[in-house]
Amino acid sequence: MKGIKYIVTVFLTLNAFWLYAQREDAGNYDYDIEMLFGVNKNTNGGLIGGFSFKYGFRLEDNQFQFFGIDLANVKDPREVRYNTVLGNSYIFGKTNYLYAIRPYYGRELILFKKAPQQGVQVSVLGAVGPSIGIIAPYIIQYQVSRLETVREQYNPEVHQSRFNILGPGRIFEGMGNSDIAFGGNAKAAVYFEFGVFRSNVTGLELGYQLEGFTKEIPLMATTDSRQIFQSVYFTFFYGFRK
Repeated sequence: MKGIKYIVTVFLTLNAFWLYAQREDAGNYDYDIEMLFGVNKNTNGGLIGGFSFKYGFRLEDNQFQFFGIDLANVKDPREVRYNTVLGNSYIFGKTNYLYAIRPYYGRELILFKKAPQQGVQVSVLGAVGPSIGIIAPYIIQYQVSRLETVREQYNPEVHQSRFNILGPGRIFEGMGNSDIAFGGNAKAAVYFEFGVFRSNVTGLELGYQLEGFTKEIPLMATTDSRQIFQSVYFTFFYGFRK
Protein backbone atom coordinates (compact mmCIF):
# COMPACT_ATOMS: atom_id res chain seq x y z
CA MET A 1 0.00 0.00 0.00
CA LYS A 2 2.89 2.40 0.63
CA GLY A 3 4.03 1.95 -2.98
CA ILE A 4 0.53 2.66 -4.29
CA LYS A 5 0.21 5.78 -2.13
CA TYR A 6 3.56 7.02 -3.44
CA ILE A 7 2.46 6.55 -7.08
CA VAL A 8 -0.84 8.31 -6.35
CA THR A 9 1.04 11.27 -4.86
CA VAL A 10 3.33 11.56 -7.89
CA PHE A 11 0.50 11.49 -10.40
CA LEU A 12 -1.63 13.95 -8.47
CA THR A 13 1.32 16.34 -8.35
CA LEU A 14 1.89 16.09 -12.11
CA ASN A 15 -1.80 16.78 -12.73
CA ALA A 16 -2.08 19.65 -10.25
CA PHE A 17 -3.13 22.26 -12.78
CA TRP A 18 -6.22 20.18 -13.64
CA LEU A 19 -7.36 20.60 -10.06
CA TYR A 20 -8.02 24.26 -10.85
CA ALA A 21 -8.88 24.18 -14.56
CA GLN A 22 -11.56 21.47 -14.48
CA ARG A 23 -13.40 21.67 -11.19
CA GLU A 24 -16.72 21.59 -13.04
CA ASP A 25 -16.04 17.89 -13.74
CA ALA A 26 -15.73 16.96 -10.09
CA GLY A 27 -19.39 16.37 -9.41
CA ASN A 28 -19.90 13.54 -11.91
CA TYR A 29 -17.51 10.62 -12.28
CA ASP A 30 -19.61 8.43 -14.60
CA TYR A 31 -18.23 7.90 -18.11
CA ASP A 32 -18.99 5.74 -21.17
CA ILE A 33 -15.98 6.07 -23.47
CA GLU A 34 -12.25 6.35 -22.81
CA MET A 35 -9.16 6.74 -24.99
CA LEU A 36 -5.77 5.91 -23.44
CA PHE A 37 -2.12 6.26 -24.46
CA GLY A 38 0.57 4.31 -22.62
CA VAL A 39 4.30 3.72 -22.20
CA ASN A 40 5.33 0.16 -21.38
CA LYS A 41 8.13 -1.44 -19.38
CA ASN A 42 8.50 -5.24 -19.37
CA THR A 43 10.93 -8.04 -18.63
CA ASN A 44 11.56 -8.61 -22.38
CA GLY A 45 12.24 -4.94 -23.17
CA GLY A 46 14.71 -2.19 -22.51
CA LEU A 47 14.23 1.03 -20.57
CA ILE A 48 11.10 1.61 -22.64
CA GLY A 49 9.55 -1.65 -23.76
CA GLY A 50 6.94 -0.19 -26.09
CA PHE A 51 3.90 2.01 -26.57
CA SER A 52 0.19 1.33 -26.26
CA PHE A 53 -3.13 2.74 -27.43
CA LYS A 54 -6.47 1.59 -26.04
CA TYR A 55 -10.07 2.60 -26.82
CA GLY A 56 -12.84 1.33 -24.54
CA PHE A 57 -16.55 1.81 -23.99
CA ARG A 58 -19.06 0.74 -21.37
CA LEU A 59 -21.09 -2.47 -21.66
CA GLU A 60 -22.61 -2.49 -18.18
CA ASP A 61 -22.28 -0.42 -15.02
CA ASN A 62 -19.03 -2.13 -14.00
CA GLN A 63 -17.87 -3.70 -17.27
CA PHE A 64 -16.07 -2.30 -20.32
CA GLN A 65 -14.85 -3.72 -23.60
CA PHE A 66 -11.85 -2.27 -25.38
CA PHE A 67 -9.78 -2.44 -28.53
CA GLY A 68 -6.09 -1.64 -28.52
CA ILE A 69 -2.70 -2.03 -30.10
CA ASP A 70 0.77 -2.45 -28.60
CA LEU A 71 4.04 -1.69 -30.37
CA ALA A 72 6.94 -3.42 -28.61
CA ASN A 73 10.63 -4.18 -29.00
CA VAL A 74 11.06 -7.78 -27.80
CA LYS A 75 14.51 -8.65 -26.45
CA ASP A 76 16.13 -11.77 -25.11
CA PRO A 77 16.44 -11.30 -21.31
CA ARG A 78 20.02 -12.64 -21.48
CA GLU A 79 21.28 -9.81 -23.68
CA VAL A 80 24.38 -8.07 -22.30
CA ARG A 81 25.78 -4.76 -23.55
CA TYR A 82 29.51 -4.15 -23.97
CA ASN A 83 31.39 -0.91 -24.55
CA THR A 84 33.91 -0.50 -27.35
CA VAL A 85 37.15 1.51 -27.48
CA LEU A 86 35.19 4.15 -29.43
CA GLY A 87 32.70 4.59 -26.61
CA ASN A 88 29.85 2.81 -28.41
CA SER A 89 27.82 0.03 -26.85
CA TYR A 90 26.56 -3.10 -28.58
CA ILE A 91 25.04 -6.49 -27.72
CA PHE A 92 27.46 -9.33 -28.31
CA GLY A 93 25.82 -12.37 -29.89
CA LYS A 94 22.64 -10.60 -30.97
CA THR A 95 21.57 -11.52 -34.51
CA ASN A 96 18.10 -9.99 -34.91
CA TYR A 97 15.69 -7.44 -33.55
CA LEU A 98 12.07 -8.44 -32.98
CA TYR A 99 9.45 -5.70 -33.25
CA ALA A 100 5.97 -6.90 -32.28
CA ILE A 101 2.72 -5.32 -33.42
CA ARG A 102 -0.15 -6.56 -31.23
CA PRO A 103 -3.75 -5.56 -31.98
CA TYR A 104 -6.12 -6.96 -29.36
CA TYR A 105 -9.65 -7.07 -27.98
CA GLY A 106 -10.42 -7.33 -24.28
CA ARG A 107 -12.81 -6.93 -21.37
CA GLU A 108 -12.36 -4.96 -18.15
CA LEU A 109 -14.26 -5.60 -14.92
CA ILE A 110 -14.31 -2.83 -12.31
CA LEU A 111 -13.89 -4.31 -8.83
CA PHE A 112 -13.79 -1.10 -6.78
CA LYS A 113 -15.07 2.23 -8.01
CA LYS A 114 -13.73 5.54 -6.78
CA ALA A 115 -15.46 8.71 -5.75
CA PRO A 116 -14.63 12.02 -7.48
CA GLN A 117 -11.30 13.51 -6.34
CA GLN A 118 -10.46 10.64 -4.00
CA GLY A 119 -9.50 6.98 -3.85
CA VAL A 120 -8.22 4.51 -6.44
CA GLN A 121 -10.34 2.58 -8.92
CA VAL A 122 -9.29 -1.08 -9.27
CA SER A 123 -10.11 -3.28 -12.26
CA VAL A 124 -9.09 -6.63 -13.70
CA LEU A 125 -8.80 -7.18 -17.44
CA GLY A 126 -7.93 -9.71 -20.08
CA ALA A 127 -7.23 -9.40 -23.79
CA VAL A 128 -6.30 -11.54 -26.81
CA GLY A 129 -5.33 -10.81 -30.39
CA PRO A 130 -3.00 -11.58 -33.30
CA SER A 131 0.68 -10.67 -33.39
CA ILE A 132 2.82 -9.53 -36.29
CA GLY A 133 6.55 -9.89 -35.70
CA ILE A 134 9.06 -7.91 -37.76
CA ILE A 135 12.43 -9.68 -37.62
CA ALA A 136 15.15 -7.19 -38.56
CA PRO A 137 18.87 -8.09 -38.73
CA TYR A 138 21.13 -6.69 -36.02
CA ILE A 139 23.94 -4.87 -37.84
CA ILE A 140 27.39 -4.34 -36.35
CA GLN A 141 30.50 -2.48 -37.49
CA TYR A 142 33.36 -4.97 -37.55
CA GLN A 143 37.07 -4.29 -38.03
CA VAL A 144 38.47 -6.75 -40.56
CA SER A 145 41.94 -5.21 -40.61
CA ARG A 146 43.65 -2.03 -39.45
CA LEU A 147 42.34 -0.13 -42.48
CA GLU A 148 39.14 -1.99 -43.29
CA THR A 149 35.79 -2.20 -41.52
CA VAL A 150 32.49 -3.73 -42.64
CA ARG A 151 28.86 -3.22 -41.59
CA GLU A 152 26.87 -6.44 -41.64
CA GLN A 153 24.61 -8.70 -39.63
CA TYR A 154 26.30 -10.41 -36.71
CA ASN A 155 27.44 -13.91 -37.63
CA PRO A 156 29.08 -16.01 -34.87
CA GLU A 157 31.15 -17.94 -37.44
CA VAL A 158 32.64 -14.72 -38.83
CA HIS A 159 32.66 -12.22 -35.98
CA GLN A 160 34.41 -14.34 -33.39
CA SER A 161 36.43 -11.61 -31.69
CA ARG A 162 34.41 -9.34 -29.44
CA PHE A 163 37.24 -6.81 -29.42
CA ASN A 164 37.00 -6.24 -33.20
CA ILE A 165 33.41 -4.99 -32.94
CA LEU A 166 33.39 -1.20 -33.10
CA GLY A 167 29.69 -0.69 -32.43
CA PRO A 168 26.16 -1.30 -33.69
CA GLY A 169 24.74 -0.24 -37.03
CA ARG A 170 22.73 2.89 -37.65
CA ILE A 171 19.19 3.11 -36.33
CA PHE A 172 16.81 1.01 -38.46
CA GLU A 173 19.73 -0.17 -40.62
CA GLY A 174 18.81 -3.54 -42.10
CA MET A 175 15.05 -2.99 -41.91
CA GLY A 176 14.88 -3.49 -45.68
CA ASN A 177 15.94 -7.11 -45.16
CA SER A 178 13.37 -7.87 -42.49
CA ASP A 179 11.34 -11.06 -42.26
CA ILE A 180 7.77 -11.40 -40.99
CA ALA A 181 6.37 -13.83 -38.43
CA PHE A 182 2.72 -14.25 -37.48
CA GLY A 183 1.29 -15.38 -34.17
CA GLY A 184 -0.99 -14.44 -31.30
CA ASN A 185 -0.89 -12.76 -27.90
CA ALA A 186 -2.83 -12.78 -24.65
CA LYS A 187 -2.57 -10.83 -21.41
CA ALA A 188 -4.16 -10.57 -18.00
CA ALA A 189 -3.70 -7.58 -15.72
CA VAL A 190 -4.80 -5.49 -12.76
CA TYR A 191 -5.45 -1.82 -13.48
CA PHE A 192 -5.22 1.02 -10.95
CA GLU A 193 -6.79 4.32 -12.01
CA PHE A 194 -5.84 7.54 -10.21
CA GLY A 195 -7.57 10.18 -12.36
CA VAL A 196 -9.12 13.00 -10.35
CA PHE A 197 -11.73 14.08 -12.89
CA ARG A 198 -14.16 12.40 -15.23
CA SER A 199 -12.60 13.94 -18.34
CA ASN A 200 -9.02 12.65 -17.90
CA VAL A 201 -7.43 9.34 -16.91
CA THR A 202 -4.13 8.48 -15.26
CA GLY A 203 -3.46 4.86 -14.42
CA LEU A 204 -1.10 1.94 -14.03
CA GLU A 205 -1.62 -1.51 -15.56
CA LEU A 206 0.29 -4.44 -14.02
CA GLY A 207 0.08 -7.73 -15.85
CA TYR A 208 1.38 -10.85 -17.54
CA GLN A 209 1.87 -11.13 -21.33
CA LEU A 210 2.10 -14.34 -23.38
CA GLU A 211 2.97 -14.28 -27.06
CA GLY A 212 3.66 -17.03 -29.58
CA PHE A 213 4.67 -17.19 -33.24
CA THR A 214 4.33 -19.85 -35.92
CA LYS A 215 8.11 -20.21 -36.21
CA GLU A 216 11.17 -19.91 -34.03
CA ILE A 217 12.78 -16.47 -33.98
CA PRO A 218 16.58 -16.27 -33.59
CA LEU A 219 17.44 -13.26 -31.43
CA MET A 220 20.80 -14.41 -30.04
CA ALA A 221 23.41 -16.68 -31.56
CA THR A 222 24.48 -17.72 -28.07
CA THR A 223 21.02 -18.95 -26.96
CA ASP A 224 18.32 -21.18 -28.41
CA SER A 225 15.76 -19.65 -30.75
CA ARG A 226 12.25 -19.32 -29.33
CA GLN A 227 8.73 -19.00 -30.64
CA ILE A 228 7.04 -18.46 -27.25
CA PHE A 229 7.72 -15.28 -25.27
CA GLN A 230 6.33 -14.38 -21.87
CA SER A 231 6.87 -11.34 -19.68
CA VAL A 232 5.65 -9.39 -16.69
CA TYR A 233 4.93 -5.76 -17.52
CA PHE A 234 3.58 -2.46 -16.31
CA THR A 235 2.15 0.32 -18.48
CA PHE A 236 1.59 3.93 -17.46
CA PHE A 237 -1.57 5.25 -19.15
CA TYR A 238 -2.82 8.76 -19.68
CA GLY A 239 -5.93 9.63 -21.65
CA PHE A 240 -9.39 11.08 -21.90
CA ARG A 241 -12.95 9.92 -21.28
CA LYS A 242 -16.49 11.13 -21.61
